[in-house]
Amino acid sequence: MKHLLSILKRTPLARLQYYRSLSSSVNNYNQLPTTCDPQSDIYKSNYEAMTKTVEELKTITKRITLGGAAEARERHTSKNKLLVRDRIDKLLDPNTPFLEFSQLAGYLLYDDEDVPAAGLITGIGQIEGRECVIVANDATVKGGTYYPVTVKKQVRAQEIARENRLPCVYLVDSGGANLPRQADVFPDKEHFGRTFYNEATMSALGIPQIAVVMGSCTAGGAYVPAMADQSIIVRRQGTIFLAGPPLVKAATGEVVSAEELGGGDLHCR
Repeated sequence: MKHLLSILKRTPLARLQYYRSLSSSVNNYNQLPTTCDPQSDIYKSNYEAMTKTVEELKTITKRITLGGAAEARERHTSKNKLLVRDRIDKLLDPNTPFLEFSQLAGYLLYDDEDVPAAGLITGIGQIEGRECVIVANDATVKGGTYYPVTVKKQVRAQEIARENRLPCVYLVDSGGANLPRQADVFPDKEHFGRTFYNEATMSALGIPQIAVVMGSCTAGGAYVPAMADQSIIVRRQGTIFLAGPPLVKAATGEVVSAEELGGGDLHCR
């Protein structure tokens, strides 16, 4: 019992590393008795079916890790921007694991749209020796906008952060709510506003909320860095505003660049 309690008291990544270590020393434990016959027809049939299922899962997850369509990824990198998983890799301490959450979120959820990983990468990683919850928008998936499932995924990550008192690091590159589906984003216990509520209440509890603005953050995407304890804005890349230059021109006739309207230099004055 004491051994079990010592495991449960470990941080999530420490538990993950512990369980992985067991696989290399499994022979040190007494194996459970079994009546399975590896030579039986039913065993072989089940083994073949499971092997096929695992391979299908690997194929699906490999596709999901690519993010948006090839055209969207090319457009993203042409702006001298890293893809979301590359951003996370460079953020985390070298040779440390990343425990990803909800990788299959959004898979085949919408008949007419492909939303890999719900357009949001979440998980636990180590930064400067401290475990943090990472919440990173994938701008190659519909501009990093929030579908209903995207909101639920972010809320779940925040709940894990709250329960384990882990700092939240938001890599923000989002156009806010997905407008064609915004009617479904709000009317729910896990609605879009809940993400901002969680950010505010965790900050009040002393759980650090850090935002790194790495692209255009519009409307709901702008609230995340605005409510964070600390925000970092990438110069000539990150912008924060409720509406972009086209809407400003339509409303006032004024022509202004994105950097002038909401770039890092403006917000740091």
